[in-house]
Amino acid sequence: MSLVTGLSCQLGPFQLDIPRWELPDHGVSALWGPSGSGKSTVLRSLVGLQVVPGMKWVYEGQDFTSMSYREKRFGVVFQNYELFPHMSVIENLRFAQKARGLKRDEAELARLLEQVDLAARKKDIVGPLSGGEKQRVALARALVGHPRYVFLDEPFSSLDTGSRRQARELVKSVITEHNIPTLLITHDKADIDVLADHIFYLDRGRLRAADVEKVNEPTDR
Repeated sequence: MSLVTGLSCQLGPFQLDIPRWELPDHGVSALWGPSGSGKSTVLRSLVGLQVVPGMKWVYEGQDFTSMSYREKRFGVVFQNYELFPHMSVIENLRFAQKARGLKRDEAELARLLEQVDLAARKKDIVGPLSGGEKQRVALARALVGHPRYVFLDEPFSSLDTGSRRQARELVKSVITEHNIPTLLITHDKADIDVLADHIFYLDRGRLRAADVEKVNEPTDR
């Protein structure tokens, strides 16, 4: 287990208050909750996009909050993917290598594109790709450089129902193969059913016991 402490902040009338959170260092942990529960704030705080004074996240004896973003070696798939639409698929992955201070490794990129079934599209410009293809590019980019932790921010929300089923299975397969601890932010119980090994329910800024059979399914983020 890794340990998050002091994850507390006030944002207008909303207060996030997670004094202690034992976050598994294996498998996929799902953070589930209704709109306004604070899921996005938790994600931004853990990734380091939002500073929370007093917060610590100790993982394998190291405090992530004391490191630079490059030192943390996180892989993130944002909800809107945040790809470079004017670049090709392979150029988006090469950019990730460069941004993380890694040596150019074409063999690694080729393996990642094979895993997400995009080897044949590596020279295609990202902009015109389908939502599912963009999601797979974003996943491959997140896995560049063997990250210590992966974050999936509502990764299937922009896909249609049929595409979501296929995307969930692919993501589960790739994450399992890479054996990287992952935090999944979601409002969709189907994501939990397919992907989650551990479940945390966030309600009005506080973690609650999660029983997916009894908790009403949230309808939006």
